[in-house]
Amino acid sequence: MAETTPLIRRPLFVVAVLGAAVLGVGLALTTGRLVGGNDAAAAQCEMAQATLDRLRPLAKGEVAAVKVPSTPQALPALAFDGPDGKRLTLADFKGRTVLLNLWATWCAPCRQEMPALDALEADLGGADFEVVAVNIDTRDPEKPQAWLKDAGITRLAHYRDPEAKIFQELKSAGKAFGMPTTLVVGPEGCAVAELAGPAEWHSDDAVALIKAALGR
Repeated sequence: MAETTPLIRRPLFVVAVLGAAVLGVGLALTTGRLVGGNDAAAAQCEMAQATLDRLRPLAKGEVAAVKVPSTPQALPALAFDGPDGKRLTLADFKGRTVLLNLWATWCAPCRQEMPALDALEADLGGADFEVVAVNIDTRDPEKPQAWLKDAGITRLAHYRDPEAKIFQELKSAGKAFGMPTTLVVGPEGCAVAELAGPAEWHSDDAVALIKAALGR
């Protein structure tokens, strides 16, 4: 019996070690602490905490429906086409604050808020800020540009995702529930505010919110 006892216990010991290892990996994935995982993104987002403190009291009036999270939120690697057709990701805007807006010509509330977004870009757009309005029409690629021209929208660059994957990715991340969908993304690439639905983006309340995001 003395010879067989270690043989019986060894498999149980191995199973226990493997189980602990799997549990440890699971916890690491959940918390974002896995080596080579989300540590860098989490650290960058932590840098945006001060922005949330500035934004929270300004989510009122015309932008009262804007949600400011308790902590800055990391985002998926969102991709879309630029005005020249070149594929871009949100990472290409790192270092700038972005008002990321998803819109479509079939979405009446989207069309309604586009002039205000255009005016916001005219007033605040520059080296440190841009309204990035991404069209997600999946049919007739010429229609969005034609609509922008007819509506007199001249300041917004024409970003688009004809497969609407950007909406699905944000939906999977719990950041998109309908159209329009808008996120305020800080220079670290982390979401610091979000809104499901339209807003008057050129109102005094909205301008104050964006200026606070810019630290002005």
